[in-house]
Amino acid sequence: MKKLVGAGVFVRREPNDYVEQLRTSAMSVGTYSIPAGGVDDQAPHHEDEIYVVTTGRASMVTPDGTEAVGPGDVLFVPAGEEHRFTDVTEDLALLVFFAPPYSGR
Repeated sequence: MKKLVGAGVFVRREPNDYVEQLRTSAMSVGTYSIPAGGVDDQAPHHEDEIYVVTTGRASMVTPDGTEAVGPGDVLFVPAGEEHRFTDVTEDLALLVFFAPPYSGR
């Protein structure tokens, strides 16, 4: 067992901040933080991705549409799908699960 201390807590070291808390051969877990009013500039990833909103409010935009998100919401984004958070009205902190592990692309 490994306890991930501080996972899902808003961090502001950069305009947007990703901190990896765990990496195994099958998956990785981290926290992605976007400040209120911030712009999500991420590009599609090579990995399937699950977001768990721990704090904050925003919208998630994908080719399928736009969805308001807030604490407790869980979002699945398949590998290669365009997606981004918009209209960040409260500091947003997300647990992010990648499978396979995040490659940085």
